[in-house]
Amino acid sequence: MRKLEDKALIVVERLSETYPEAKCELDFGNTFQLLVATMLSAQSTDKKVNEITSELFKQYKTPEDFISMTQAELEEKIKKIGLYRNKAKNILEMCRILLTKFNGEVPGNMDDLISLPGVGRKTANVVLSNGFGIPAIAVDTHVFRVSNRIGLANSKSVDETENQLMSVVPRDKWSLAHHLLIWHGRRICEARKPKCSICPIAFTCDYFNRENQ
Repeated sequence: MRKLEDKALIVVERLSETYPEAKCELDFGNTFQLLVATMLSAQSTDKKVNEITSELFKQYKTPEDFISMTQAELEEKIKKIGLYRNKAKNILEMCRILLTKFNGEVPGNMDDLISLPGVGRKTANVVLSNGFGIPAIAVDTHVFRVSNRIGLANSKSVDETENQLMSVVPRDKWSLAHHLLIWHGRRICEARKPKCSICPIAFTCDYFNRENQ
């Protein structure tokens, strides 16, 4: 384990030098908007979500604003995003629960967040980290791929990957590591053709070392 903990620190250090500006790439004005944007981002890109929310959030900023719409009206506003019908249904139901159970406020703990429709651990961790400043590692497709590829995790399960990362990355670096792994996955460690020749952590990457034995 000590070896993996050392490796995790090296990875965070090198990626911090490579992506000093790494942060959440979803645009939002408050924690509620962050929750909505993160729910919209499932199986979509942050860029596409930002295109939609740049208009949506001008008029709709709170749960009260959202439930003034019918599901069909919200679907029309987000239909350029995948799974838009299901997302519209979940977002409106989530807003109703926030208003009836949480006084219109987004809860700041995992159990309450994942009790909301359409909110799993990944979405909850994004909200806890970026909305409340609570250390968390949200395992999206990039974090899952990169962490298992380089050898910080070894699992076919998203939840287990999260647990493994939390065990080797210092808690005060969880949120940073989450952003760094996402940025690395989007820019260099791509799914089909990772750009190993320009990767700053290739020297400590299990995949690179296997491919270049």
